[in-house]
Amino acid sequence: MLEANGITYAFGPRPVLDRVSVRIAPGEVVGLSGLSGAGKSTLARILAGHLRPQEGSVTLDGAALRSHGFSPVQILFQSPELAVNPRWRIRDILTEAFTPEQALLDRFDIADDWLDRYPHELSGGELQRVTIVRCLDSRLRYILADEISAMLDPLTQARMWRSLLDVVRERKLGLLMVSHDQALIDRVADRQLALSDAIVT
Repeated sequence: MLEANGITYAFGPRPVLDRVSVRIAPGEVVGLSGLSGAGKSTLARILAGHLRPQEGSVTLDGAALRSHGFSPVQILFQSPELAVNPRWRIRDILTEAFTPEQALLDRFDIADDWLDRYPHELSGGELQRVTIVRCLDSRLRYILADEISAMLDPLTQARMWRSLLDVVRERKLGLLMVSHDQALIDRVADRQLALSDAIVT
């Protein structure tokens, strides 16, 4: 179980998150919605261990998240170009933590001729699929997907989500999907949360 308990975080005098709590079970797809500035992305970064809450705690099966090595909780961002080293070839990005099997590359339509390219030589949708595969190590337990398809055309969005959800179901991974697209959340999520002044569970 991935749990955030009593999370408070502020960038200034007013907290963007105020005593927020949320739980995500293994194999569960949870949709998180809310207005811009409500703290959705901040909460995802805290759950991934990228930000430390000013109050409260994040635990995985009752223990604190790892601070070193591969984290079983991985976050995917809306802008994949900001999550990769622009000087690395796609082959190096994909094998940063593990070496994906060919079947996994095929599932996300990652072509062989991409491997010697650099990130700027791929489209946003292509690079997003690379970042998804990069995190799908066998040690992965939870994925936090922060608006990962917001900039994609409907066909690319549908194919990417179908591939990702197949992996999530097969491996019984927990998934938090942050999105402004209520129709997408309705189609994909097992359970929905709305973030305003507090989490609704």
